[in-house]
Amino acid sequence: MGLTDAQLGWLLGPAFVLFYTIAGLPLARLADLTSRTRVVAVGLALWSAMTALCGAAQTFTHLLIARFGVGIGEAAGTPPSHSLISDYFPPERRATALGIYGWGIFVGTGFGFALGGILLEAFDWRTAFYVAGLAGLPVALLLGLTVREPPPGASDGLVQEDNPGVREVLRTLFARPSFPMLMVAASCQAFLGYTVLSWGATYLRRVFELSGRDAGIWFGLAAALAGAVGATLGGVLADRLARRDARWYAWLSAFSSLTALPFALGFAWAPSAPLAIAAFVPFYLLNNLYVSSLWTLVQNLVSPRMRSTAAATQLAILNIVGLGAGPLVAGYVSQVLEPTYGVEGLRFALAFAALVGAFAAVFFLLAGRTLRRDLAHVRDGL
Repeated sequence: MGLTDAQLGWLLGPAFVLFYTIAGLPLARLADLTSRTRVVAVGLALWSAMTALCGAAQTFTHLLIARFGVGIGEAAGTPPSHSLISDYFPPERRATALGIYGWGIFVGTGFGFALGGILLEAFDWRTAFYVAGLAGLPVALLLGLTVREPPPGASDGLVQEDNPGVREVLRTLFARPSFPMLMVAASCQAFLGYTVLSWGATYLRRVFELSGRDAGIWFGLAAALAGAVGATLGGVLADRLARRDARWYAWLSAFSSLTALPFALGFAWAPSAPLAIAAFVPFYLLNNLYVSSLWTLVQNLVSPRMRSTAAATQLAILNIVGLGAGPLVAGYVSQVLEPTYGVEGLRFALAFAALVGAFAAVFFLLAGRTLRRDLAHVRDGL
């Protein structure tokens, strides 16, 4: 369609985030009050259908509207899912369970890149959207008919009948001093993660002249493997270390943010595609060690009836900064530097994102200073 990098940045970020954020809290509130499984199933059906409609777009505006619909549908996915998993698994096993849930995100992303690249080469980009979107409809039906709905608080030995409103949930979250620090830290990480996911395959195609198929397969497989292992390993480590001291949820995240930086810069400045992938794998593994800890803390910092809304709040903040700004800033940086550096301008955009992601370590450490007290207040019903 001849879109510019700036237009692609709008499609990858703000077009999705705007409606994801608007719909997120009302849908999470609906999930907390009604059936979480039904909310997830309907959301999956909607975002699958809107993904397929992207393939029918004739203009940039059509793509923009379809992305709005994808954002509304996806807003119904993760918050109720986190709440359900928190009711399946007790606090001491929760990070591991949420880390395994993360496999779906990373394997799905990797499969999307790989299959998308293959379909792009064999057919066209429209077919890739049709296949990716329509595949979700039968899964939505299966999910709605088979996933069990446990009572809120089941795994904590609590069954709460109160139905706190959105304002009360927000007031509770921001009354925990660790929560704002966690959100700043995670926003830095999201800025990096979404930038690399949005532009990584494009970077391999432009700078190293890989085909769409090869870039999709190699980047997709690397992202799937490294991301899934990182999220799961992070969950297992967090559960074990947090038994000694709950602050390890934050400390582990700070460690991973710092150690991922040299590999992120290696990916951005690699002299060849094989070396870029070789740097990307440890970067993406380390960079996702924090995911399970963050998800677990957000669930543990509130009472059971607040969990979907708390997760939606967390995702809204992360998506506004990470997905809303990350791909868009990278697109503009690449476009501004193109007259001077050509395709190499994308390297500078990725390197800048790497530095933003590493800065998360500071705020994870600040969150750890009040974490034990905040978690104790939840246990005491304060």
